[in-house]
Amino acid sequence: MSTPPLASGPEGRDALRPLLDTVLDALGEGLRLRGGPLPAGGPEAVSARVRDAVGDVLPDEGQQDALPLLVRALAEGSADPADPFCTAHLHCPPLAVAAAADLAASVLNPSMDSWDQAPAASELEALVTRALANEVYAKAFRGAGLYRYAAPPRGATGPHRPDALITTGGTESNQLALLLARETLGPGVRLVCGENAHHSLPRSAWLLGLPEPVIVPTPQGTLDPATLDKALHGPSVVAATAGTTDAGLIDPLPEIAALCTHRGARFHIDAAYGGGLLFSPRHRAKLTGIHSADTVTLDLHKLGWQPVAAGLLAVRSGSDLAALNHRADYLNADDDTEAGLPDLLGRSLRTTRRPDILKIAVTLKTLGRAGLAALVDQVCSTAQEFAALVERHPGFELHEPPTISTVLFRPADATDDAVAAVRRQLLTDGRAVLGRARAANRLWLKATLLNPTTRPAHLTALLHLVEGTTPR
Repeated sequence: MSTPPLASGPEGRDALRPLLDTVLDALGEGLRLRGGPLPAGGPEAVSARVRDAVGDVLPDEGQQDALPLLVRALAEGSADPADPFCTAHLHCPPLAVAAAADLAASVLNPSMDSWDQAPAASELEALVTRALANEVYAKAFRGAGLYRYAAPPRGATGPHRPDALITTGGTESNQLALLLARETLGPGVRLVCGENAHHSLPRSAWLLGLPEPVIVPTPQGTLDPATLDKALHGPSVVAATAGTTDAGLIDPLPEIAALCTHRGARFHIDAAYGGGLLFSPRHRAKLTGIHSADTVTLDLHKLGWQPVAAGLLAVRSGSDLAALNHRADYLNADDDTEAGLPDLLGRSLRTTRRPDILKIAVTLKTLGRAGLAALVDQVCSTAQEFAALVERHPGFELHEPPTISTVLFRPADATDDAVAAVRRQLLTDGRAVLGRARAANRLWLKATLLNPTTRPAHLTALLHLVEGTTPR
């Protein structure tokens, strides 16, 4: 049996080209077979189709049609975030240019744990993470009716300058933020966060062996600084949220920042969702105060239209990252580092990791500030349009106007059980993917609008679909 062709090297391009056509054809066929935002039939039907397509997972003899067969099965059985009726989660349709860049990263396969495995990728990561950290920590002031930003000088580096690490997403970023808090303030530091915080924060405190977190009630959906003040005792790391998972709400960041300064608490902001607002002059003011945080979580596979994974942890002072320093002779021997080879091992708790920076860099360079702002503004505007549509409809109730791009709504006079049943029926039928959230002691349908191609006609049709599924 001949050796299968490699993706890189002198023959890689010729080997890949026909396979790309095969993949694209299989994706199209899977889309056609699915016929909507979600495969119909529910978990049992989807599992049966996948089992039929896979057959023997590891056959004695290879199967040459495995690529189209399995890609088609995956596409047919996927929730498609590019469908305007797929709105349940912070699950964005990735940009084509980002997906293409991700292919290049897969082909070249740099491993971001030592310079000799990733010479160019390591420099690209350093450039892009510094630039994004400067976006987070630029200080805003109002002038001539506009927000302007005093970013650090181009090329500025040093142990106390802002920096950022690439992560797999919000969960890893939040975990790293608490790890840095522990290493800065000691093992007795206590996490203080709201009930509205992402579940990864208390789970990270548990994983790191920190004291039991203090969870502050958030009956209005966001942290109240006065209530938070009463919860602060001893060494603390306060975690605020800029874009809650349930409703996209943003905690009062400037007030919380001032409280943390007054009480000597470390300040973390989980902006996994809302961090993308930084790219929009129209919406960036919603994140006023973000530059005061010691650490900030960002996820560009949410409001950044990247393929998973594309997370970051920004730090106000790069010196905090010294806690991650580690020595492994085969990756960053002392004499190699002294001779000028960059040390990458302290850039993550992971060893082998993909060059996820490439797709981010390509997107930033391709779209620029104006292009990214247009995407952010579009989805926020779509959410406002959908909220207005709900509010005008006598058969529906709107929870609150959206802060970012999440809209909570429900059929008027429906019970919570009926709301849950509507969502499950639409999922089973494969007609719409809506989320669920509990707010004001009631269950709501959740539409998280991250598709910039969604238009008013789609919103009207989605509302009619829910209306037609609601029990009478």
